[in-house]
Amino acid sequence: MTSMKNLIVGCILTVFLGAVSCGCSKDKNDGNNDGPQSGVTVKPKYNKSRNLRNPLSGWVMYCSADYDPSYWDTEFYITDLGENVKVADYASACYIRTKWSVLNPADGKYAWDDPNSKVYKLIKGAEERGLPIAFRVVVDGRDQGANTPQFVYDAGAKYAMSEPKYPDRKTPMPQDPIFQQYYEKFVEAFAARFNDPDRTAFIDGYGLGKWGEGHSVAYNTEDVSRVDENTETVKREVLDWITKLYAKHFTKVPLVINYHRVLGHPTSQGTPNEHSEELVALAISNGYCIRSDAFGMTNSSWGYTAWEKAVAATWRYKVPILMEGGYIVSSHSYWNDPAGYREGHPEDVRKGEFNASAEAHVNMMDFRVGQETESWFKDSFTLVKRFISEGGYRLYPDQVSLPDKMKSGETVKIYSRWRNMGWGYCPNNLPQWNYKYKVAFALLDASGKAQQVFVDKNCEPSAWVDSKPFSYEFQTTTNLPAGKYMWAVAIVDTTKENKPAIELAVNDEKTAEGWVKLLEVQIN
Repeated sequence: MTSMKNLIVGCILTVFLGAVSCGCSKDKNDGNNDGPQSGVTVKPKYNKSRNLRNPLSGWVMYCSADYDPSYWDTEFYITDLGENVKVADYASACYIRTKWSVLNPADGKYAWDDPNSKVYKLIKGAEERGLPIAFRVVVDGRDQGANTPQFVYDAGAKYAMSEPKYPDRKTPMPQDPIFQQYYEKFVEAFAARFNDPDRTAFIDGYGLGKWGEGHSVAYNTEDVSRVDENTETVKREVLDWITKLYAKHFTKVPLVINYHRVLGHPTSQGTPNEHSEELVALAISNGYCIRSDAFGMTNSSWGYTAWEKAVAATWRYKVPILMEGGYIVSSHSYWNDPAGYREGHPEDVRKGEFNASAEAHVNMMDFRVGQETESWFKDSFTLVKRFISEGGYRLYPDQVSLPDKMKSGETVKIYSRWRNMGWGYCPNNLPQWNYKYKVAFALLDASGKAQQVFVDKNCEPSAWVDSKPFSYEFQTTTNLPAGKYMWAVAIVDTTKENKPAIELAVNDEKTAEGWVKLLEVQIN
């Protein structure tokens, strides 16, 4: 497989007027804790159950472009808890898969600018609930109608029609220059609105083929399933074009592509195409993460099997992996799957999806609309909680050693040891993130405000995997006046004035800003 292109490559004192207690335990360092020979070793308490709303990690709530505001209030009664729970409270992002024609109904007109559009209201609703949005934009109209705007065809873009009796079911030729001209205009405007990590979780940036899943991509106006001597060249050129297009404009938001066995091919199933792995690698080299829409399916022709598992294993801890379940249990005959799912038991499918996700070490799993979400909460809530506890990334320092007394202007050493208790990883190495998340220590005053922040540039979150300990030594100097302060720690966003950005999986007391309190220190 083509190797992936290189991706863009101690605790803080806080003034306190009185004694402040922290939830972490503290020990005088006797030289046996891999820390300094004097000072205090703090051992924050790990939290294994709280739902952490961190970027590119956790559950994804799916929403339809046919927006119904009551969807945000969807609740299910959980017998084990004896209460109703709200789906939105368990999600880290909101995903919408919609038509290009819905987002761009007329040339130069965009639904996200129209307060009366359902898309505008959906996006507003997500923002009000603190959920970043994610998109897949679909252009193929064979099964869903007019997915590409009519003005693109009116301008002369070439297309195919699968059945004459459905005149609106047109499928554009992605290699056509007129199609590409208008699509490039759309993506530029799309990014102008959504290239914002506060607003957008990720962009599913391929969207070709049936349902935008990257298979059954048509390149021939007369026969959409035709494969000839030019197919391999054309599909590679199209994939390179579209992934570079999104990467050019979405410079701050992660991009993903479906790792499909016939990626970009006119067919939808069968044995893996010999070039599919190369195309996955090409997309990654252009700045993409990977996802699959077939988790839980094990059919050898089109399911999530050995080929998909091998791709996930190859890219594990290099790019994050996102999951979508393959079956719609209300309409698919999932009980015919070789996995042996029982008819009438959607919880079997949930278990299959969960196990495949654990094997792939995914960062995100899906709450799709309808019966899928209902069965996660009603039949498989234990798995919902397990993914919160075990999946994605859960970062915390299991010990930090630092002085409890020091002089102003004195250079001190801070020793910290970090673990990621989730099976995924913190993809700080993505080109769109460019290592912006860093461990930082702060000196807090009596109000909990950071008076001085020290960033440990060598402490790298994307390296922490498999719950292994990763130890660091950090040397810094304070220039604060004499007084009593509090050491604190956080993972900060260095592009936002070193503000805490990644929620740590600890029980210890935190400030309103997100600093985890560690230890009082006296500066003389």
